[in-house]
Amino acid sequence: MGVVNLSQIEFQNVFYKTVLKNISLKVEKGDYVSVIGSSGSGKSTFLKLCCHLISPTKGNILINGNDVMKNNPIELRKKISYCFQTPILFGDTVMENINYPYSIRNKTMDMERVNMLFSRFNMEPEYIDREIKNLSGGEKQRIALIRTLLFRPEVLLLDEVTSALDVDNTLIVENAVNDLNNEGVTILWVTHNLEQSRKYANKLLTIDNGEITSLEVLK
Repeated sequence: MGVVNLSQIEFQNVFYKTVLKNISLKVEKGDYVSVIGSSGSGKSTFLKLCCHLISPTKGNILINGNDVMKNNPIELRKKISYCFQTPILFGDTVMENINYPYSIRNKTMDMERVNMLFSRFNMEPEYIDREIKNLSGGEKQRIALIRTLLFRPEVLLLDEVTSALDVDNTLIVENAVNDLNNEGVTILWVTHNLEQSRKYANKLLTIDNGEITSLEVLK
């Protein structure tokens, strides 16, 4: 019997209310897919469906060949990480956010990895002791990314994550994400920046008015 190669994420004729219509798509392991389209076209909804933050109105979504509706949501989100356009931090301190991924896994915080990621995202280790209320929007976004990457996901979903960052920190994030992709992490990145969308991606997905209008293979 031959080996069956399952797509990492597969949409089969997926609808979501009136937002997405008849979406069919395969994302292979190791893909780097940039997702573009006008505001309100359904890009963020597409990402939320990928990690079962919302459920399709119609159609099937398969993760590694398994129906997403039958996956344990907590286990699924250990494998598929989502970073929102507006960073969502909780509690009062950076420490609470950095410790969270370890606490849900009953693990001790790995300070070596924490410090490595702070350095990678151009932040001093002392940031871990800061209060959330004293962070800028760009700092909050970088903390959210660090929290997401403390345990390397199989799939990383990014929704306009550099929109609040300056040019230098945008480049830092782009390089870090590209490094992750080179290590085998599948990337789906929603962006309005056309230059960014073609910089590292191997596929360019365009969603307009809730429908896929093109899927361009870049490399």
